[in-house]
Amino acid sequence: MILRYIKSNSDNYLTIRQVINSEFNISYNLLVKLKKNKKIFLNGINTYIDKNIKDGDEISIIIDFEEDNSNIVPAKMDLSILYEDEALLIIDKPAGIPVHPSILHYDNSLSNGIKYYFDNIKLNKKIRPVNRLDRNTSGIVIFAKNEYVHDALSKQMQNDIFLKEYITICNGLFEEKTGIIDAPIARKENSIIERCVNPTGAPAITHYKVLKEFEIDGKIFSELLISLETGRTHQIRVHMAYLGHPIIGDSLYGSESILINRQALHAYRVEFIHPISRQKIVITSNIPKDMSDIIKKQD
Repeated sequence: MILRYIKSNSDNYLTIRQVINSEFNISYNLLVKLKKNKKIFLNGINTYIDKNIKDGDEISIIIDFEEDNSNIVPAKMDLSILYEDEALLIIDKPAGIPVHPSILHYDNSLSNGIKYYFDNIKLNKKIRPVNRLDRNTSGIVIFAKNEYVHDALSKQMQNDIFLKEYITICNGLFEEKTGIIDAPIARKENSIIERCVNPTGAPAITHYKVLKEFEIDGKIFSELLISLETGRTHQIRVHMAYLGHPIIGDSLYGSESILINRQALHAYRVEFIHPISRQKIVITSNIPKDMSDIIKKQD
């Protein structure tokens, strides 16, 4: 994969370093690797980054490296691929599977399945999930196929360019049908898992919109569209419980439900700028059956 830029008389760049910093926004760590591996070229010839440039010069950077990914055990897995190109692999994750390996999920996480897939297509790359979902949250997970793409999408998240939307089903009726929850989140005292709203926590902002209200066996539920400005651990789950409308099936922040055996939360849509093509990418994932069945079940 190659990044290219042709110097024109309309820009003010004098050196390759300025192009790298302004046009490609390459991180310091990646730049060190590029220089060490001689991946930077001027008009097809390997060069140094402080080289002067003139109109019509082409700066090209090879951003692919062979990488060791043997730290993750491959596991054959049925992957639902929503999108793939040379830069990205986007997966529709089912509930019940974690994104990352752990002591309890050493060989059955989504990353293990991606490792098996990469091995099959002869792609020697580290496994780089761009976003995270809880084990029992379903929906869109993005994997970057190299460090540059991962860095670029992470920066889009930090700069509110990357849009993430979720569908969830909560208990009760919301007095305000649209709203913004601006409530900082911190780790709950004496817990390594649970989070809570706390003035000393990290900023956390959640936008919500009620899509539908319905009743099942005398109980009222609300289907919501959620978008996030920040990405704190358990943010949606914590904020819904904070409003007094915990997500149904969320045993950590609410209670178990006979309607579903997990929290009814689905990563439904993402929108971002492709780091290589610079085109807007929009990916959606259908609401899974265990959640759609609840909505269909309404009285």
